[in-house]
Order: sequence, then structure tokens, then C-alpha cells
Amino acid sequence: MIGLNEIKEARKRVAKVVSHTPFAYAPILSKKCDKQVYLKKENLQVTGAFKLRGAFNKIAKLANSCEGVVAASAGNHAQGVAFSANYFGIAATIVMPENTPLTKVNGVKAYGAQVILQGANYDEAYAYAIAYAKEKGLDFVHPFADEDVMAGQGTIALEILEEREDLDAVIVPVGGGGLIAGMASAIKQINPAIKVIGVTAAGAPAMRESYQLGRAVDSTQVRTIADGIAVRDTSPITLEIILETVDDIVEVDDEEIADAILFLLENQKLVVEGAGAVGVAALLYDKIELAPQSKVAVILSGGNIDVTMLSVIIEKGLIKSYRKMKLIVTLVDKPGSLMKLTEVLASVGANIVQIGYDRTSASLAYGDANVSIGLETKGKEHQQEIRKLLHEHGFRFHEER
Repeated sequence: MIGLNEIKEARKRVAKVVSHTPFAYAPILSKKCDKQVYLKKENLQVTGAFKLRGAFNKIAKLANSCEGVVAASAGNHAQGVAFSANYFGIAATIVMPENTPLTKVNGVKAYGAQVILQGANYDEAYAYAIAYAKEKGLDFVHPFADEDVMAGQGTIALEILEEREDLDAVIVPVGGGGLIAGMASAIKQINPAIKVIGVTAAGAPAMRESYQLGRAVDSTQVRTIADGIAVRDTSPITLEIILETVDDIVEVDDEEIADAILFLLENQKLVVEGAGAVGVAALLYDKIELAPQSKVAVILSGGNIDVTMLSVIIEKGLIKSYRKMKLIVTLVDKPGSLMKLTEVLASVGANIVQIGYDRTSASLAYGDANVSIGLETKGKEHQQEIRKLLHEHGFRFHEER
């Protein structure tokens, strides 16, 4: 494991730039999960994610002998490296997957780094970056399989344990494993009784499968909305530390992650990306075996979510929670038909937020029209009432889900 002194020295280095992020009790989540839950809000970090800690610690040690650095990242490590290189006046080149959200690409460029978009996922970008660094004679800053980077991430554990020494468990997102390896190293040296539990995305299962088998295995592909932990291949370096220090690794799927993002937005007023929400998803969906009222810390590792993805999550969440309803109603295409429909909907208190009128679809009989309607509704019973009333008035309709 990473030595505690190394993590403490890293904390001194990163203190120059890193925010001591809030660590706060979450009453609504605690009540829902029957636990005492505390959120470590690394989504409020300077670059929007914890990755700044490890990147800055590494580059601080390279600064006096380095001509430039190269990194591969889906976004958060990239911003950490770009920020740190800019701080020390070092040139930085970041290789990012071609599907990286624009907000993360722009965030990297804002710190003065060169961005190269290459590969369908992190691992393809990584392979290109390694070759690029070798060709140019530059230092490569690994996002997780590096002791200095892991030591920097471990500083989060020091901050948490200074505020709450009596925790029963710490829940940590897992992609390549640098965050959990660094944090678990610190936790197990300070208080071995605290459980360290990792959470992976179901669409990026390599580290969880490797943990269960006790050896490094890779995935054939990754697909998840949690792009920050979408790592295809397992690092033997981080796996070795994880096997030594981590008590369990569980997984959550994209639906569960999306629900956690929406829960945090609505109930905690926090914008958190997919990777940052997996710990909350694991609690909401009871993936972790902990006694009632256990004291639990959850790491919200980042908040750099693409606004387009966030809008999709909100829209789907409203439909799943019966607060929005989409209907396609077939009407006789004559004056007054649409007015009758809207009067019926108004009578039951359904608010129309979107409407479209189509009379040319090939599937329509001549003289008919399809009206697509988006409704704000007040729950499952309200939607049942709307359906009943439409049937009673003879409307032909179906729902879009």
C-alpha cells in the first residue's frame, strides 16, 4: 500500500492549490437509506473533481526536471494535469477519447493545454498518449497507476478522518483504482476497522471482476454514462493495493446512476457527474451490506457532467417518477377537435408543456391527425385519472415512454 507518510507529504504539496472540500451530513439521504451518511463533495474541487490532487502531487515532484507532460484522460485527470502544468509553467498535451463531453474538453483548453482527441475510449487514448510521450521525449502522467498520483488522492481520506474518526465505512467510486487505492491505504493505516467499499459501473466491470478473481482481467468494451470510471483494462499496480486494503467492490447500472444524479440534484442541490454518483446509487439501491444507522462517508468524486446528458437524465427522471407524461392522441382533423382535447386535460389539472400536430403521417387514415402532447402531472394516480378521462371521452391515444 501507499505509505502514510507519503500521503501526508502529498497533502503539504497540494495544499497550495487544492480546496479542502465540504464534508457534510446528508439528512434526506440518511433517512432514505437508514444510515448516517456524510458526503465528501469533491465535485466542488477547483477543477470540478478530485483528480487535481494526484496530478498536482505528481507534477510538483517533476517540475524542476521536466520539459513537458502528456496525459490520457476522459476529462477530470486531464483538467488536473492541465491546471498543474499551467501552475508550474510546464507545457501539457492531453489525449482524450473522441466522445469526451465538450465541457471537459473546453475545461482542459482553458488551462492552456493542447488537446488531442484520439480513440473510442480511455484505453485507446492511453495507448496513443504513451506512444506520443515516448516519441516527443516527454513525461507521462498516469491517471491512476502511479504512487505519487495515488498518494495525492489519498489526501481526501486524511481530510475525512480529521472530521469524523468514528466512521463505519467509506464508499469510493472505482474506475482505474487510483482513488480507492490511495484512500484505502490511508484509512487502513489510520483505522483498519473502517470498511472501504468500492463501486464500479456495470458497463465497466474490469476492476470488480479482477477483485473477485484476485488477478487482473480486462473487459472487451465499456459502455456507461459514468465516463469518469469507464476504464476497460485493469492495472495490476492499483489492483495489488486494492486486494490488500479494500473490503468489497459492488456495481451499479446506468439507470441506478442516473437516479442518483437526479436525487442529488433535487435533494442535495448538488450537480454530480455519473462517476461521482455511483456511491449514492449503491446506497439508494441497497447494494452494500451495512447495519442500520452505520456512519458512512460517500465520495462525490466529480461534478463535470455534460449538460446535454444532464438534461436527458432530468427528462427521463420526470417520466419515471410520474411527473411528466407523453401522449400521442389521434383526433378527427376538424375544427374544435384539439380544443375539446385541451379542455378535457385542463379539467383534470394536467399542464400542457409541449404540443405537436401531424396530419401527414403515412400511418394515419385520411381525415385524422396525431397530436403529440407533453404533460406535467402530479404522480401515478393523477396519470391514471388522465387516462380514464380520455377513455371516457372516446379519445384514441397511446403513451410514449
